[in-house]
Amino acid sequence: MPTFFEPKQIVTPGDILAEGEYVAGENTYKENEKVCAARTGIVDYQNKIVNVVALKAFYVPRMGDTIIGTVREVGFNGWEVDINAPYTAMLRAQDVLARQFKPQKDDLAQVLNKGDLVVAKIASYDRTHDPQLTVGEPGLGKITRGEIIKVTPTKIPRVIGKKGSMISVIKQETGCQIILGLNGVILVTGKTLEDEQLALMAIRTIEEESHTTGLTDRITQMLKEEKSKREENKNESET
Repeated sequence: MPTFFEPKQIVTPGDILAEGEYVAGENTYKENEKVCAARTGIVDYQNKIVNVVALKAFYVPRMGDTIIGTVREVGFNGWEVDINAPYTAMLRAQDVLARQFKPQKDDLAQVLNKGDLVVAKIASYDRTHDPQLTVGEPGLGKITRGEIIKVTPTKIPRVIGKKGSMISVIKQETGCQIILGLNGVILVTGKTLEDEQLALMAIRTIEEESHTTGLTDRITQMLKEEKSKREENKNESET
């Protein structure tokens, strides 16, 4: 009565997960004594019940991806980082400090503490090891200001738009800097809170209406109208 995948491995529809007396659980089905995956996700065995945790809301890491993560734990020689994936990523102290790490002297919590946000890249990843992160490039590192919004990772291409058209419109109309984490976490940094809120509103609308056509034009019009209303309210308050 074998199983064919290790727990937490990614499986795809049709993969044979177990055979024999195993019971088909969530997102699986049984056929000819074989339990198979019905959706792409993470396999989980609970006694004789075989489940697949669907990956729709999760990010599957790829080497070179820019992500935004949250520090979960401060370890002995680095940090555990939540990257909105089934796996916790690791960020080594020597990568952040850019010098040899000295555990007797270096207090890692003073550099990055639990709950801190970081922009990083996936340095390495395969199914047998947790993702390794790096912040050793310009623009990467601890986030000190701005607003965070999370979207379904598969919606990030829609936020970018064809040839970058959608994200360009948002940046142009709001004046905000925007970092898109491919794990579905987005950092918006503007000159004012109002600018940031305008960009966040646009991103939420894109996620809700990503299945529709003509979205770039509607977002452009919406942003222009909101800016116009804001200007009118400002003028009224000054008179």
